[in-house]
Amino acid sequence: MTKTRDITSEFRFRKTNKDDGARVFELIKHTGVLDLNSSYSYLMWCEIFSETSIVVERDGDSVAFISGFIHPDAPNTLFIWQVAVHESERGKGLGTRMLVQLLKREACRNVRYVEATVSPSNRPSQQLFLGLAKKLDTNCKLTDYFLSSDFPRTGHEDEQLYKIGPIDEENKLVKE
Repeated sequence: MTKTRDITSEFRFRKTNKDDGARVFELIKHTGVLDLNSSYSYLMWCEIFSETSIVVERDGDSVAFISGFIHPDAPNTLFIWQVAVHESERGKGLGTRMLVQLLKREACRNVRYVEATVSPSNRPSQQLFLGLAKKLDTNCKLTDYFLSSDFPRTGHEDEQLYKIGPIDEENKLVKE
């Protein structure tokens, strides 16, 4: 009898730590579409914001990552900075699963909103956040946030703010 592998058992979801910094840097670099920050920033991010960030491993490789933080001016808001999924793992729902797992963490107990900025050409991120709002049975409000003229280099697109919520406590328990 042929046994098929359960897709949920292939992935390991966990909090980040400083040892993830270099691998996350390479993952972001490999996407070719996300703004690549310094390797130092990813080391810091994975260490300091580990309670609100997540990495997914498969066969010992980092294949997906979300960096997030509780907004200092809005303690009920989880701001998502970057979402990266290796091209070999796209289309498997990892982005949504990571977001749902983050919302279930103790650090996100008081979170009622998820925010992220998304450029007009980034259709996968648009679909991710609109899909999360639908999954959580809540609203997704879009507003202009950063204009291309706000960025120091030319060619950067505008960034719209996606604000998802309010998120009910019971909706955080939705299946991934």
